[in-house]
Amino acid sequence: MRPTVTAEPFATARLDVLPLRVAHAAEMAVVLGDPALHTFIGGAPATPEALRARYERLVAGSPDPSVSWCNWVLRVRDAGRPVGTVQATVTGQEHAEIAEIAWVVGTPWQGRGFAREAAAGLVGRLREQGVRTIVAHIHPDHHASAAVARSAGLSATAERQDGEVRWRLTAAP
Repeated sequence: MRPTVTAEPFATARLDVLPLRVAHAAEMAVVLGDPALHTFIGGAPATPEALRARYERLVAGSPDPSVSWCNWVLRVRDAGRPVGTVQATVTGQEHAEIAEIAWVVGTPWQGRGFAREAAAGLVGRLREQGVRTIVAHIHPDHHASAAVARSAGLSATAERQDGEVRWRLTAAP
């Protein structure tokens, strides 16, 4: 089954959620440039060039036709500036689609509810498009991301993957 979800623009109360473009790399390198941001997500800040190469791969899409890579940039509508990203990797299954989601908000914009707003908007969009199971993987000590997942309707499970807690929302068929 080929996933039906694509990275189309959508909006929340304060955010324009725009499909990722290679041209976003330079400004997103600034947004994601704080080393502290990578405490729970791993890695280190990417240079604009490295982020550009990564975005080229993401925008090209998954080589697996049963997987759709959907990536968006979060732009604060009133300020016109990017503050983070959300993503969904959607996998076509036999009778449904499963989306693994993630969100990142740059350090200067954390604590303002942008991650909650974006994650809730993403979950709503995915459910509107028929995705029944939504999953997020969160470091057990990342309490802010756990709160974001909870507010988006996901619940922690007993499952672990690479040391992270698997959170899940499964809608009725």
